[in-house]
Amino acid sequence: MLMPKRTKFRKMQKGNRKGQATRGSSLAFGEIGLKAIEPAWVESRQIEAARVAINRKVKRGGKMWIRIFPDKPITKKPAETRMGKGKGAPESWVAVVKPGRIIFELEGISEELAREALTLGASKLACRTRIVKREAFASRL
Repeated sequence: MLMPKRTKFRKMQKGNRKGQATRGSSLAFGEIGLKAIEPAWVESRQIEAARVAINRKVKRGGKMWIRIFPDKPITKKPAETRMGKGKGAPESWVAVVKPGRIIFELEGISEELAREALTLGASKLACRTRIVKREAFASRL
């Protein structure tokens, strides 16, 4: 599963998920991609499950990019523990996903196969998504 090799601090504050994604909101590598349309914390297990589902569908044809990385630690206190005594230990890692963020990109396979694969992958994620396609080259100039 994805997680950072090392971090400056073990624990992190919750932060907020308000607003639109400013970075990573357009296709940069592939021809077709999966874009988040609602804010969410996507766990490393969900990213891995989606990656496996997409790879199985495309049978290792084409190329895939994962555009998010889980770098935020989520802490949890043990069950049946009294209040107080500080913050719990880090339990899992999440990627903060805001609306408009591209999550996966695909290239080198047919559009219909890519759509099927991305739909399968989207069902593993914690947020609603939309499949987006790169515009014609002339319109990007």
